[in-house]
Amino acid sequence: MTTSLQRTDTTTPGTARPSSSLTAGRLAPWAPWALLGASLATSFTVFALGAIGGDPADFNIAGAAIVGVLIYMVLITVVSSIAESRRKAVDRLMTALVSAAFVVALLPLISLLWTVVTNGVSRFDAEFFSYSMRNIVGEGGGIVHAIWGTVLVTLTATVIAVPVGLMTSIYLVEYGRGRIAKGITFLVDVMTGIPSIVAGLFIYSVFALLVRPGISMGLMGALALAVLMVPVVVRGSEELLRIVPNELREASYALGVPKWLTILKIVLPTSIAGITTSVMLAISRVIGETAPLLLTAGFTASLNTNLVNSQMMTLPVFVYNSYMNQGTAADASVARAWAGALTLILIVMLLNLLARLIAKWFAPKTAGR
Repeated sequence: MTTSLQRTDTTTPGTARPSSSLTAGRLAPWAPWALLGASLATSFTVFALGAIGGDPADFNIAGAAIVGVLIYMVLITVVSSIAESRRKAVDRLMTALVSAAFVVALLPLISLLWTVVTNGVSRFDAEFFSYSMRNIVGEGGGIVHAIWGTVLVTLTATVIAVPVGLMTSIYLVEYGRGRIAKGITFLVDVMTGIPSIVAGLFIYSVFALLVRPGISMGLMGALALAVLMVPVVVRGSEELLRIVPNELREASYALGVPKWLTILKIVLPTSIAGITTSVMLAISRVIGETAPLLLTAGFTASLNTNLVNSQMMTLPVFVYNSYMNQGTAADASVARAWAGALTLILIVMLLNLLARLIAKWFAPKTAGR
């Protein structure tokens, strides 16, 4: 019985076993890169020959790159199907398509950053970050008043929006049931899609009725940004609180810990890293808003750090005002606008870096850490 179940090897000694069609051959690691280089070189050569005798500026770099990538997709598919297998060829074709889509999605970001850096770095000097635009008509001046305004308005909006959004998400996940929860979810979804100018008009109308028409101050801008931040914080925090395992809550309840303390000590620390990321996404969503701040915070050439007294300049409004109202020195005003945009991008990058550090510090410690 044992002999009949044993597998007999019919392969003659010294004879190689037949290889599977999926592993019959494999391209060298450098082969796809070589094919890509050859495809791009061929495409750029053809486009260069077509542009001979004309203006060098007419050379279509984007068209040459697209044609080169298409040639590469055809070559890698044909070569892989011959040298490897049909399944591997399809896999390499899909890899090329996904990689090309990633590059296409990345190009606008790279182009944007390159344009802002090249145009804005010329005004990155000590004067630009230490002076305001008070009494400045032509060249010179700085954005210290706009930086202070952006920091104060955004920080105030964050202090207002984050507790409201976080407590709303806690209610929806831990307590909310029935029509009230559904109504809140519906209103949050509606608020997520409202234009930013509507939030500015709402805050302006409220203050015009309660205080006086035509009023502008930093607090109004912070409230307008808070209206835009709340739904983003609610949606992000809600999803993160839902993925906290119920076993952690049940273990806490089994030890006699009340629900509010379980949320405070178990649920929130477990999801603090993701909540911090959602808060940073909300800040990034509103820190570059211009329309609501034009209506609420206004604009001024002087430094103002009082949120409830007079108008306050912010970086988005400074960039808009510098570009639209160029004055007697147009080149200097445009240079200030580009430098202000670059400063705003750097502030967003620093805030995201700070969020990652906070998430790392407060994330739950595991045995391997």
